[in-house]
Amino acid sequence: MSAATQTTKKAGGFPPQIPYIIGNEACERFSFYGMRNILTAFLVSHLLVDVVASEREAAAKEIFHIFVMGVYFFPLLGGWLADRFLGKYRTIFWLSLLYCVGHLCLALFESQRPGFYFGLFLIALGSGGIKPCVSSFVGDQFDQSNKTQARVVFDIFYWSINFGSFFASLLIPLILDRYGAGWAFGIPGVLMALATLVFWLGRKQYRVTPPAPADPNSFMRVVYSALFRSQGRRTGTVLAFVGILLAVVAVLCWPMLGVVAAVCLALVLVMLFGGVGAWLQLDQARSMHPAEAVEGVRAVLRVLVIFGLVTPFWSLFDQKASTWILQARVMELPGWSWLTNPSQMQALNPLLVVLLIPFNNLVLYPFLARRGIVFSALRRMTFGIALSGISWVIVGAFQLAIDNGAQLSILWQVLPYIVLTLAEVFVSATGLEFAYSQAPVRLKGVIMSFWSLSVTIGSLWVLLVNAGVKSESVTQAVSSGGVSVTAFQMFFFAGFAFVAAAAFGLYARRYPVADNYLKA
Repeated sequence: MSAATQTTKKAGGFPPQIPYIIGNEACERFSFYGMRNILTAFLVSHLLVDVVASEREAAAKEIFHIFVMGVYFFPLLGGWLADRFLGKYRTIFWLSLLYCVGHLCLALFESQRPGFYFGLFLIALGSGGIKPCVSSFVGDQFDQSNKTQARVVFDIFYWSINFGSFFASLLIPLILDRYGAGWAFGIPGVLMALATLVFWLGRKQYRVTPPAPADPNSFMRVVYSALFRSQGRRTGTVLAFVGILLAVVAVLCWPMLGVVAAVCLALVLVMLFGGVGAWLQLDQARSMHPAEAVEGVRAVLRVLVIFGLVTPFWSLFDQKASTWILQARVMELPGWSWLTNPSQMQALNPLLVVLLIPFNNLVLYPFLARRGIVFSALRRMTFGIALSGISWVIVGAFQLAIDNGAQLSILWQVLPYIVLTLAEVFVSATGLEFAYSQAPVRLKGVIMSFWSLSVTIGSLWVLLVNAGVKSESVTQAVSSGGVSVTAFQMFFFAGFAFVAAAAFGLYARRYPVADNYLKA
């Protein structure tokens, strides 16, 4: 399947294969969000009923975020398989089949923890593994002749994600209440099978980039050369070893942090110190690698700083499916026949995305452009991170009211959902296209994998904060301030986002934006 034989579009035209990818994504997202959005509620009310009541919600929240971490960690594996061995198309297809088996396990083992957790593992592997491949596969269908359409298609791509998510968030909680977990987890499995079929039907039209052979100038080889094989100053090498030692300490802390959080923290420390060290000594790798390879690594390291500063946004965003649901469980339902489960509130998020993306592209951005206001990708992302903090100030205020005995309607959560969704459109939808455009051609799979890894790190911050507030001294200090631990965490994460937005904005002002779309 070569690009030459499969691209039937005219130069500058709209790729005819895009509808297959969009259709696949809509069905796959229905399947994923259908099971994801009922996971916390299912764990609390079904699978973890034998856990002490006072600890059950915390245990469900921890399992949920470990699952999310897996979903956004496995893109590293998927990107590596696609770039080195299978190519994007085959990686997406074969991992999608494992994804389907994972859904089957959830439906069959709804009351058996080993089988249910194995199903979650397969879904994390399948969903995570295809994640960097699908988004970069979209970008591969474009070149310099029609790259101006790519941003619109990336928005359509993100729109399709939320189209599927909306119906899943609205319907699957109802099915869980009325027909049980078997059907609630089984129907998303059927949609995943349909997604795989739709993707397979477009196989003869895709523009396919073959996997690259072993590259002596790959990202990791250049980094390794800069750190351990180059001659000259060794400051970066010392930093890399410091990162490794700190990673070992993090792993040894697993009894306090949990195995998954400890391993992920170790990975972050290695990446942070190793990345800074490689940056300091990168020019010393020029004697072993061509200038293009070295500059490609430099470009990736610049983007990784962007990704790192986005991780606080993800720590706030993904808690709408855990912390916000747990808050909604103690709020009053309005008595509408179709709103019977707090998990259904999550349908607001994709519904608002479906409305906001066309509004931004057709109304907001043209309106600003006519007045000479350039709302660049990095500016949108800075504003979005700050907005996410505002949404958590709002839910924190709700929590203070609940802690003081107020009976709040669940409809009050509409306001923070609106703010957080606007933040998502500015950060996530923008970030997908930005990440692809900044990556050198041979490193697109790598950079999209790191974009997904930023979500894993966002959930890591949640687990670390949860582990911290379990300390009796921390709990007592928080309580002495007159607020609950839950309210404290909400305001803590809001402040986390505001600090991240300020740092992101400062870094973005000096970031050299690149244009790395494929040649026509």
